[in-house]
Amino acid sequence: MPVDEDKIVKKMVAEIADSNERFMGQSHDIENFKRIVPVLLEKGIDNVNFSMFDEVTKSKLLNALGEEYIRKGDMNNSVKAFILAGNRQRLVEVGEHYEEVGLFSNAIDTYRLADANENLLKVGKKSLENGHFADAIKAFRLCNDAESLTKVGDECFQKGKWDYAIEIFSAINLPHKLVEIGDKCLRERQIGYAAKAYELAHDKEKLSALGDVCLREGLLATALKAYSLAGNDMMVQFIRENFGNKLSNF
Repeated sequence: MPVDEDKIVKKMVAEIADSNERFMGQSHDIENFKRIVPVLLEKGIDNVNFSMFDEVTKSKLLNALGEEYIRKGDMNNSVKAFILAGNRQRLVEVGEHYEEVGLFSNAIDTYRLADANENLLKVGKKSLENGHFADAIKAFRLCNDAESLTKVGDECFQKGKWDYAIEIFSAINLPHKLVEIGDKCLRERQIGYAAKAYELAHDKEKLSALGDVCLREGLLATALKAYSLAGNDMMVQFIRENFGNKLSNF
């Protein structure tokens, strides 16, 4: 902000602060600070230097700016203002707005900034009910809610959402669930998912068995990787010696 604008803004704030001493209640503060908000809006919250103000004045300015951003429908910048003001309650309310209009990911991000775990749990459950698995995972992980994550993982498993299911059970360290996914994927010939699940489960026996299946089906590169991860040096050597010319690109 140029020096002349700094001086103008500082003078306005000083006048507002002096006048506020004659009033009681936050409503007067907000009305008075609205006089300076247009200057801040024009400059943009990312470009305003608030260091000239004491903490109380800075907080009031930021809250007034946040309210004006909301009035204009600029929720992203309102969140920035309320973060800088330390206004947790208004952050939660912005998150609730996002939730009401179905923007669950935005709601989750805002609740995280407000450190509002109860709201995160609620939006996580709502996301799951609406089939937004990525958002549900994100919310429950932020809450470190292993029980809810397990439920999401089971739901994803039932619906064949292998990426999500593998991500969840790997994150909460449930290798038996990963093996269950690997077995299901192998039966359905989803070889890539089976390999990923067994690898994350660190199950060498299953990886070696997968290698056998891949070898029989001519999937040499996958078989070689599975045997390597399983530590099955004999089969790794067998493939390299007998099919090395077909593995030149691997």
